[in-house]
Amino acid sequence: MPTILLVEDDRDILQIVKLYLERDGRYRVVAVCDGSTALEAAGRETPDLILLDVMLPGMDGLSVCRGIREKSDVPVFFISARRESEDVIHGLELGADDYIVKPFDPNVLAAKVDAFFRRRSIRSKYLWKDERLEIEEDSLIVRLDGETVPLYAKERQLLVFMSRTPKQVYSVRQLFEEVWGWDRDSDERTVMVHIRNLRKKIEPDPANPKYIVTVKGFGYRFGGEEA
Repeated sequence: MPTILLVEDDRDILQIVKLYLERDGRYRVVAVCDGSTALEAAGRETPDLILLDVMLPGMDGLSVCRGIREKSDVPVFFISARRESEDVIHGLELGADDYIVKPFDPNVLAAKVDAFFRRRSIRSKYLWKDERLEIEEDSLIVRLDGETVPLYAKERQLLVFMSRTPKQVYSVRQLFEEVWGWDRDSDERTVMVHIRNLRKKIEPDPANPKYIVTVKGFGYRFGGEEA
């Protein structure tokens, strides 16, 4: 049974979300109300997913995420009432896999969590490889020049999805729906932030990408010369 660490200082929201996630008996939910306790629980419980409020008393969610990323690449979904572009982008650049804006429908959040675990459970034996980059879907390991590249969960999923069909152009919306799934509380800017982060990690020259190429006016493709 997957373990979800839920971090939320509003006890009403905490109890409602916990109830929705636990109602079918598919998840074990560890619920905490502050940042320092969240960091301790993340190390102790080894969760499969963390739902992390940004505005927490004492240590805020951004600081908690930084602490988690020093030791783990566990998927993190930020939850916040702050919806400005800079807030969303900053949260994603810290290593979050998604950013959910309050207020949200707990049914939609539960469906989003279900979709995350459903996609994670689907594995194939797909392997993509060239002289520098190797993508192994079974183990979700990505290697560059023989060295393992540390990627967050959504970065891996995005890279594997695009590399299945080299040269095929995808719009931002298509990538968002395929990797993140439909969710009215999410933002398509998530895709562009993750692509920028991926380029920093796998491209020899991120300003002139070889693997994740921009097709101006259309979107992105895996491989080929810049268009």
